[in-house]
Amino acid sequence: MPNPQHAIVIGAGHNGLTCACYLARAGLKVLVLEQYHTVGGMTVTEEETLPGFWSDIHASGYQLANLSPVPHELGLLDRYELIEPEIPFSHAFPNGDIISVHRDIGKTVGDIAYYSRKDAETWRVLMKRFLAQRDAITASMFSPPPSFPVAAADFAASPAGMEAYRFSMQSVRSWANQTLEAEATKTLFGSFATFLGTSPDDAGGAELSWLFASVLQHVGNNLVKGGMNRVTLALAEHLQAHGGEIRTNVLVEKILGNAKRATAVRLASGAEIPVGELVVSNVDPGHLVMDLLGAGMVGREIVDKMEEYEWGDSVFVMFVALESPIHYKAGPAARQSAHVHLTEPSLDFFARVYLQCRGGALPSAPMIVSWNDSAIDPGRAPAGKALMKFVVLSVPYVITGDATGRVPGRTWDEAREPYADYLIDLITATYIPDLKTKILKRVAHSPVDISRRIISAVRGTLGHGAFLPYQNGSLRPIPELGQYKTPVPNVYLCSSGSHPEPACQWRQGEMRRR
Repeated sequence: MPNPQHAIVIGAGHNGLTCACYLARAGLKVLVLEQYHTVGGMTVTEEETLPGFWSDIHASGYQLANLSPVPHELGLLDRYELIEPEIPFSHAFPNGDIISVHRDIGKTVGDIAYYSRKDAETWRVLMKRFLAQRDAITASMFSPPPSFPVAAADFAASPAGMEAYRFSMQSVRSWANQTLEAEATKTLFGSFATFLGTSPDDAGGAELSWLFASVLQHVGNNLVKGGMNRVTLALAEHLQAHGGEIRTNVLVEKILGNAKRATAVRLASGAEIPVGELVVSNVDPGHLVMDLLGAGMVGREIVDKMEEYEWGDSVFVMFVALESPIHYKAGPAARQSAHVHLTEPSLDFFARVYLQCRGGALPSAPMIVSWNDSAIDPGRAPAGKALMKFVVLSVPYVITGDATGRVPGRTWDEAREPYADYLIDLITATYIPDLKTKILKRVAHSPVDISRRIISAVRGTLGHGAFLPYQNGSLRPIPELGQYKTPVPNVYLCSSGSHPEPACQWRQGEMRRR
C-alpha cells in the first residue's frame, strides 16, 4: 500500500474541497477522491445540450453562500468573476403580472405595492428584521450547531426565545395569513420554502421563506461568470497550491477499520489507501453510514436510523439551447432576473403540487424555476443564441399516477420525455409564448437520471436529506451524527447532510476548529 495520507476527503464537491483546503492550510497532507470525471459535485458546469452552451447541471448562483466568509478567507474571489444582477429574482404569474425583487429595496416595495400597500410596508419591516439579525444568522450558519438541549434551553430562556422558536416551527400558510394581505405576496414568500421541499402547510417553512427572500434582497443572487464549476475549480487550485492532491474517476467502495478507527479506504478497483489521521465524507450521510462504514463500524442502531432518513421530494430539470433570446409574457423584468418563479398566485397552488407529488402523481402545474443563464451571462451561449434551465419542484421519485392526463408511463425512463413535452407546452402557453418555437435542443433529467449521474443525489434530490425540524441543526442528519462526527473517532461529515443544511453552501465545518 502507498504511504498514508494525513486526511482523505471522499467527494470533490464544493463542501468537500472547502474542507480539504482548510486541512491543507493547517499543514495536513490531503487526498480528495471523486467518482465523477471532474471536480464539482453538485456545482458542475457542462455542455449539456449543444457545443458552446454551458449549463449549471445542479446548483446555480451563490444565494445564501453570499454570507460565507470562505471565499474571502481562501482568496477565491480573485480566481473567478461574479455577476450581480440588478434583479435577483422575480415571480411571474399566468396572467402576465410579476413581482420583482430588486437590489434597490425601494423598487421592490414599489412592485409589491401594486398588489398591497400594506404588504409593501411589511416587506420593509421584514427586511429590517433581517439586517438586525444578520450577524447572528451568519454566525449560526458557519459555526457548529449547538446541541439540542442547549438550543432548547436558549429558546426557553426568554419570551423572545420562545417567539423565535415559534417562528422557526411555523408553516408558511400560518405565518403568511397572519402577516400579509395579498395572495400574490404570500405566494412570493411561499415559493422559497419549495426550494427545500417544504409545502405551505409543513412546519418550518415560514422562517426559510423569510430568510431566502431577505438574503436575495440585501445580498443579491450572484452568478459565477462561466458557470458554478469555476468555484470548485478555484477551490481545487487553492488546494493543490497547498500540496493537496485530487483524483477523479475514483469510486470509494468501503472505509476499512473498526469501531475505534478507520485504517484505510478501498476503491472499486480493489486498491486500498491507508488513512493517516482522518477521513472526511462529502457524500450523502446514508451512503456513508450504510455502505462505506456499515453496522460493523457504527452499530446496527445507527444504520437502522439512517435507513429511516427522509430524503425529501425529487426534482425534474430541463436544459434548453435556444435559437435566440425568449420573451416572457410578464415583460422585460423577468428576463433581467437571475431566475423567475413560475406559478399561480396562490398558496393553494403549492398545496396542490405537494398533494399530487407526495401521492405519487406527476403534478399538472408544478412550481417551475426558470433560470436565465445566457441573459445574465452571455458567454454561456454562442453569440446570438440563448440558454435556459428549468427546475421543476417537486415531482415523485416513484410514479403511481399522472395529474396531467398526458403521460402514460409509470417509470421515469418511460415518462421523462412525455412529461418534458407537457412542461414545455405548459410554459409556452402560460409564461413564455415563444419558448417552444426557439428550442434548438432540449435535454431533460428525471430524478432517476440525476441519481444515476451523481450518486449522492439520492432519489433525484439535491440536498442530502429533507429539511425537516427533526433533521436540522444538531439533529442533522440524525442526532448521533449531529456535530459532524460519526461513532468512529477519525471519520467526519462535511456534506449538505450536516448543519447548516443544503440551502447554505461553503460551510467551513468542524475540521477548521480541530
